[in-house]
Amino acid sequence: MAHQPIIFIDGEAGTTGLGIRERLAALPVTLHSIDPARRKDPAARRDAMQAADLAVLCLPDDASREAVALAATLGDAAPRILDASTAFRTDPGWVYGFPELEAEQANAIATAPRVSNPGCYPTGAVGLLRPLVRAGVLPADYPVCINAVSGYSGGGRSMIEAHERDGGPAFELYGLALEHKHVPEIHKHAALTRRPVFVPSAGHFAQGMIVSIPLHLDDLAGHVTAEDLHAVLATHYAGQDHVRVLSPEPTLSAEALAGSDRMELRVHGSPRNRQALLSARLDNLGKGASGAALQNIRLMLGLD
Repeated sequence: MAHQPIIFIDGEAGTTGLGIRERLAALPVTLHSIDPARRKDPAARRDAMQAADLAVLCLPDDASREAVALAATLGDAAPRILDASTAFRTDPGWVYGFPELEAEQANAIATAPRVSNPGCYPTGAVGLLRPLVRAGVLPADYPVCINAVSGYSGGGRSMIEAHERDGGPAFELYGLALEHKHVPEIHKHAALTRRPVFVPSAGHFAQGMIVSIPLHLDDLAGHVTAEDLHAVLATHYAGQDHVRVLSPEPTLSAEALAGSDRMELRVHGSPRNRQALLSARLDNLGKGASGAALQNIRLMLGLD
């Protein structure tokens, strides 16, 4: 592009939108905004999309679908789209915006007209599981159980208000009907053939996340050890800036990466008991949301 790339954030006042806007200050881009009083005006939004090279959607699912339909009315003048909602994460017509997913994923993102930004919990779960499934050490039909805890900023406006106004609970499980909207995304992009069990939770801290997955090593392919699992992950993510495979630690604090756009992966193990625990630590608003969006924006606009 001869001109400085123009970005329109539809939903820039939300948590993810604000995080993206803050990060864009370091990039050679122009941010196109509309009058806040007209933020729901279809005509104003359509004009903003037409003026943009890239539209970033930070909207609820239904509103994202409406925005994509609105962009489609522009025909050849439509911008490329990065969507941060759940709406298109399993849609085969969209590229999944996890640059470290496969060797060719970053290039696919760079050239795609439509990219779906991953969810925070799936970033940790898929980041741990997919390399192991692809390497053949974790059977695709393994009965995966995923436990995760996030800062309350990932729970939406009502949860944020409850914690910041009333103190909120120290810890709570939710999604106990086992129908959390992130499960289809994990199921597909982790390359699993059996639907995983996913139990999310929230703690009384604003930002940070740990995703953990226990494994019985005797149920994996061959006489696999925790060290073997670590080696697979380390090989897959070698040279990556945003994902690091580190040695196990005796304890992990979910808040340690708050404010960071990195993710840390570990394999903890008990050789005597033939058990292992996979863990991913990240910031739910960083690599789990706005930080991942910035990675995708840089790729889509050729800024890397």
